[in-house]
Amino acid sequence: MVTPLKKLVKRLREDINNIFYIEFEPLQLCRGFLFMGIQEIYNRWKSSEGITLDSRQVQHGQMFFALKGENFDGNKFTEAALDMGAAFAIVDDTSFKDYHDHRIIWVSNVLQCLQDLASYHRDQLHIPVIGITGSNGKTTTKELTRDVLAMKYKVLATKGNLNNHIGVPMTVLSVTQDIELAIIEMGANHQGEIDLLCQIAKPNYGMISNIGKAHLDGFGGVEGIKKGKSEMYRFVAATGGHIFINLDDDILKSLLPVDANLITYHASTLNIQFQNQDSLAYQYLDDIYQTHLYGNYNLPNIAFAIACGQYFGVEAADIHAAISRYKPDNNRSQILEYNGNKIILDAYNANPSSMKASIESFANLGGDQILIIGDMFELGEYSQAEHSRLMDLISQFAFEEVIYIGSIFNSLSEGKKGIFFEDTDAAKVYFKSRAYSNKNIMLKGSRGMAVEKILD
Repeated sequence: MVTPLKKLVKRLREDINNIFYIEFEPLQLCRGFLFMGIQEIYNRWKSSEGITLDSRQVQHGQMFFALKGENFDGNKFTEAALDMGAAFAIVDDTSFKDYHDHRIIWVSNVLQCLQDLASYHRDQLHIPVIGITGSNGKTTTKELTRDVLAMKYKVLATKGNLNNHIGVPMTVLSVTQDIELAIIEMGANHQGEIDLLCQIAKPNYGMISNIGKAHLDGFGGVEGIKKGKSEMYRFVAATGGHIFINLDDDILKSLLPVDANLITYHASTLNIQFQNQDSLAYQYLDDIYQTHLYGNYNLPNIAFAIACGQYFGVEAADIHAAISRYKPDNNRSQILEYNGNKIILDAYNANPSSMKASIESFANLGGDQILIIGDMFELGEYSQAEHSRLMDLISQFAFEEVIYIGSIFNSLSEGKKGIFFEDTDAAKVYFKSRAYSNKNIMLKGSRGMAVEKILD
């Protein structure tokens, strides 16, 4: 016989996404489980020493989230995490329903729980949260803005590229009560993803660095990219927030929701200057500021950092000092010395738009130039055409040597000028044999190509 209580339990399990339950030995309710809402899990998280996703790196008192992936299942390492000192383990394997351990919290979906926990934490915060997305330059933009705002505020910003459906909630959960302002970078490779991340981080300020040909396959073409990235604008506008907009970018202007609250700026107010023939210098009003950045495509990133600093009341001298001191890393627009050569290392990732901008900036440097580029990934049906178009662009410049790496470029090599290699290891042998000296050398390619290994 099905009792009214059992019917209620079944309905709750089916219809309420944010209801969880925990094994609780002293209270035998509903076959040993006590229903738990996100607030109860939040309270346990607050009493813990933070979150870990890796059972091998558990610190005593942390809360372990047993996430699943294509090639792993964190549930299998729950006991190991508890043995390492985890205070609680969030699991979704049904086998744990028979455990009698108050440290194990069973939920319907661990990832959803992590995201809901972050969203709930965001609701407790009453600080400005700036959401940054875009096809290119979002990490550099985030870091420049972080350094500028840190001249006046205690700022937390996304670390590295933790900008996806796992990284964003982890970043939000790292915002402590003493943080005065947060900057959340959001990446996406398909429509709907930016909206999901906005639902978690709830930015009340938003910006899009640009719209370019990144993740063409997942977004379904350039129009799909516009629709997907502009989810940031639509969320911020719908929730009464403010949008930072570069009025020199006609594409971004066309994506603005009607009656959105705008904070406007012009990247064109910065005049480009190059000093020492490598790093970017810019003129703002009557002063010239030297940076450690490479490439004029970084100018809009600098312009936003200035505009954001001005909006939040950072002194002008502090704004430009922070920008001048900033040094990129992690294979992003780095300028290195290598065996008497100048290396432009911009190999963190690549897409048709960023490739074009980097190559054109590199051509402006002059001197004896060696261009080394690797395949671009995630272009789907557009791959062959975009790689061919890029090769046509390169042919317009008088580079001393062009080295192409990857199977896609190789498939297009017939009749093309350049040296072609199937992979980075093969290109490395050639590169070492050439013993270049006094050259300007640029390396760029998608992350999976790891073209920077040519320097090892």
